[in-house]
Amino acid sequence: MRLFLALIIIVLLAPLAATHDPLATDTETQRQAPSGEHWLGTDGLGRDVWSRVVTGGGRTFGVAALASSIALLPGVLGGLLLSAAPRYWGEITDLGLNAILAFPNLILALIILTLVGQGALPLALAVGLAQIAPTIRVVRGAVVAIRGEGYLDSARALGASTRRLLLVHVLPNIAPTLLAYAGVVFSYSLLNSAALSFLGLGGEPGVPDWGVLLAEGRQGFRTAPWIALSAGIAITTSVMIVNRAADQVARHPRR
Repeated sequence: MRLFLALIIIVLLAPLAATHDPLATDTETQRQAPSGEHWLGTDGLGRDVWSRVVTGGGRTFGVAALASSIALLPGVLGGLLLSAAPRYWGEITDLGLNAILAFPNLILALIILTLVGQGALPLALAVGLAQIAPTIRVVRGAVVAIRGEGYLDSARALGASTRRLLLVHVLPNIAPTLLAYAGVVFSYSLLNSAALSFLGLGGEPGVPDWGVLLAEGRQGFRTAPWIALSAGIAITTSVMIVNRAADQVARHPRR
């Protein structure tokens, strides 16, 4: 968890560490190897890779955070409501969820992004909407797992309403599961948004973004591998830290 908090602080403060303008081009310094002037080298347009990586991290994390919120808020609400709905509603909903889950998240996000257009907000919307169905399924499963607990039976016997049961008794007890799954959602959002940006669907190609950096470094990988490796290492490290934090929450929910 400490690593995760450190990662968030680093991403928020990283743009202050940029040594050059991430958008400034210089045809005389194209694809230079890492040096004292350019810590991670330069790209095909002479732009400083270090500055683009630290600046692009904020945009990549911002899109992932917004996409996670879009997935989790309606997903948690939908899962809670379905867990309290009559059984036949659950069976009907399962059919729809299974149909949606038959499509991989990235493919579904690609379809949505094609319909709503390109840019940071459409990218977050597409990635988030694609993960609502899995979130509903996870939340509903967590509620079903505690449905037979004695404290719920006691609350019902005392006349607690369905709303009170869900908000006061159910939601706090499934919170560790939700927090752990939130880390998974964030990781998927980061990976999927970077993948879609890599495909050129994240907005303007020149805007600093880890997915865009991967795409820019792909063409000259043999001669200038530092361009793609910098963004790839940043994505991999971030996902590993987030997943580790989620695993710690799942194993030690009270900490």
